[in-house]
Amino acid sequence: MKQDISRLVLGTAQLGMEYGIANVNVYPAYQAAMSIVEEAWEQRLREFDTAQAYGESEKVLGRIIKDLRIADEVKVITKIAPYTDHLNRIALNKAIEISMENLGVEILYGVLLHQENMLDLWEKGLGKYLNGLIGTGRVKHIGVSTYSPEKAIRALHTEGISIIQIPTNVIDRRFEKAGVFDLAVDLGKTIYIRSIFLQGLLLMSPESLPKKMQFTAPVLKRYALLAQDVGINFMELCIGYVKHAFPHSKIIFGAETKAQVRENLECWTVTWSNELTQRIQREFDDVDETILSPSLWPKGHVDSIS
Repeated sequence: MKQDISRLVLGTAQLGMEYGIANVNVYPAYQAAMSIVEEAWEQRLREFDTAQAYGESEKVLGRIIKDLRIADEVKVITKIAPYTDHLNRIALNKAIEISMENLGVEILYGVLLHQENMLDLWEKGLGKYLNGLIGTGRVKHIGVSTYSPEKAIRALHTEGISIIQIPTNVIDRRFEKAGVFDLAVDLGKTIYIRSIFLQGLLLMSPESLPKKMQFTAPVLKRYALLAQDVGINFMELCIGYVKHAFPHSKIIFGAETKAQVRENLECWTVTWSNELTQRIQREFDDVDETILSPSLWPKGHVDSIS
């Protein structure tokens, strides 16, 4: 694997809840879940992304961390559950303590706000509390998961926030065109790209789309033709694009099986060219937001937490 494998982060939502429209399994049994994390660890991945609202994910990941004896080396990013009273210090302290207990770690690499609207509470005491966590040595980074370029830019300009998670993929150029990636580089902050497969939609053939998702077919057909023309598969296209288009960003991917971890990592080494990046950007310059935002998809094909 190439030396920048450190840019890859294993997302663990699938370990504790059903996630994505292409998910074919209920979340895996413990031994299968451990094999997923163990494979990532053996391939030198050291960062893992989870959340209090991802069902049993924190607890499952914590048990695996203990069984693999990697608590002193692992870097875990978690997110405060949206239903937590974010201005109640007792509630926030309890939430952080529960996460650390679930995960079995003494230091959380990152603690993120799970919803971008929580930025409205930053100047009301939330920011002071969260940054205080860094002073205690229990947390290394504070951040937020955002859904809109406007909120991402606001987060980047917020003192104390060093990590921003955003959705970006081969057909979604909203954050790039808004200057989010360039601004992060200028300010020395780190972007974590999520939704690189758009909840699995970008791994599906147009012919296999559920009826309620047929509105995405025209874009997926163009996408499938491009993949066929350049001779790479959908996963290689998704991973190759974000890797090369946003070289300063970290990339979160999920997996349902050990084999999928390997497949993702193999895609990391695919041959790529600047011309392909530019072609993708021309082809998918302005995709409708109803396709790009799962919250706008017909009910029954959207995860409420991401």
